[in-house]
Amino acid sequence: MKYISTRGKAPVLNFEEAMLTGLARDGGLYVPQSIPNFSPDDISSMSDLSYEEIAFKVISPFIGDCFSDDELIKIINKAYTEFGHIERAPLVELESNHFLLELFHGPTLAFKDFAMQLIGQFFQVALERKKSRVTIVGATSGDTGSAAIEAFRGLDAVDLFILYPDGRVSDVQRRQMTTPSENNVHAIAINGHFDDCQARLKDMFNDFEFRDGVNLAGVNSINWARVLAQVVYYFSTAVKLGAPNKKISFSVPTGNFGDIFAGFVAKKMGLSIDRLVIATNQNDILHRCLSSGVYETDRVLPSISPSMDIQVSSNFERALFYATDCDGSEVSNLMEQLKSTGKFTVSGSVLEILRENFDSGRASEDETHSEIAYNYQKHSELLCPHSAIGVLTARKQRKINIPMVTLATAHPAKFPTAVKNATSVFPELPSRMANLFDLDERITNVENNLQSIQAFVKERIKI
Repeated sequence: MKYISTRGKAPVLNFEEAMLTGLARDGGLYVPQSIPNFSPDDISSMSDLSYEEIAFKVISPFIGDCFSDDELIKIINKAYTEFGHIERAPLVELESNHFLLELFHGPTLAFKDFAMQLIGQFFQVALERKKSRVTIVGATSGDTGSAAIEAFRGLDAVDLFILYPDGRVSDVQRRQMTTPSENNVHAIAINGHFDDCQARLKDMFNDFEFRDGVNLAGVNSINWARVLAQVVYYFSTAVKLGAPNKKISFSVPTGNFGDIFAGFVAKKMGLSIDRLVIATNQNDILHRCLSSGVYETDRVLPSISPSMDIQVSSNFERALFYATDCDGSEVSNLMEQLKSTGKFTVSGSVLEILRENFDSGRASEDETHSEIAYNYQKHSELLCPHSAIGVLTARKQRKINIPMVTLATAHPAKFPTAVKNATSVFPELPSRMANLFDLDERITNVENNLQSIQAFVKERIKI
């Protein structure tokens, strides 16, 4: 299995190389040259398997000979040992044919744990084998950072730096990033919003002297291994609900498009998915693009669903790549327009293909608040604001005769203020995190410019 860039000009890599590289050297994102196809019998055979066994079946065709079967089995099993539910991703029925997929039973109570715990194990095995060390820099709107720090803290072969927008993540998210004491992990507060953090991250990858000098790697959802890990729970969920003999739809709260793109990959692999619904908050660039064909950045508005406060959705580039029939030149042109003008317009044929694969909806702040309250009153279900946006969008768009699954992306206790304001119930952290607010924080504020961030990274890794 080989991997190519969405912009068509970077070296072709194997799975391990693409994973350790992160962002392609032409600025694009790596995707597999071909996507494996599963037959209905292949999918039916998963119905009695554990989550880990399904993960092995889904992931193994993508890694070639980079990891042996024994290595992959050990990596997968170790990745999910700290999850708090034996099913890893359990389903809860909200109402007839509408289900919540609980993706918040991992170590940091968010769906990012599914990918980050796995990629942490991949990195550990690969780097030990190569006897090398990497510097990982990531950007977060909240959950990626805490999941990455949890996955990589204390690992000998990795120095990890996470950029987050100061004051624009929840207190729980911030403390999960700033309270670990291991010397190889660093949380960096940036004056700005998530798109600023993501832009500085891409600047570092595009500064090849710095990139090569610190052996830079990335674990944001620009990293293909992150997307691949998320494909698994689409399969594990669908077979529980009758796939391949029954079609399933998914409503996905998303800002950076990685989680819903994983569903698109699952569909291309043969999973019987009817609709993939993009659920956005008031920072609704994805919904606006699907509605009008114009992708135009706007001011990022702070919200009660901060992990979705994003205007530049990196993984949308991967969707464009497939919608343009894998035309790297066209994708590169669109990305250049975005960089120079803040917008681009997709052609009619490309927009038609996007609409064939994705629906979309948005929720205002008031609607999100009301949806949290409604689900507590109606179903005794506490939802985080991101999950509530997914549920509201699903209720508006689902078909009665097709099961709809809403991805519940985070535990309500990660956003207690929003939940309490809507329900008068303060959601408690699990007992294993009860002391989170008693721990000392290590907060580093760094200027929102490339040079200052690079200088801090070099200082901490002593280059």
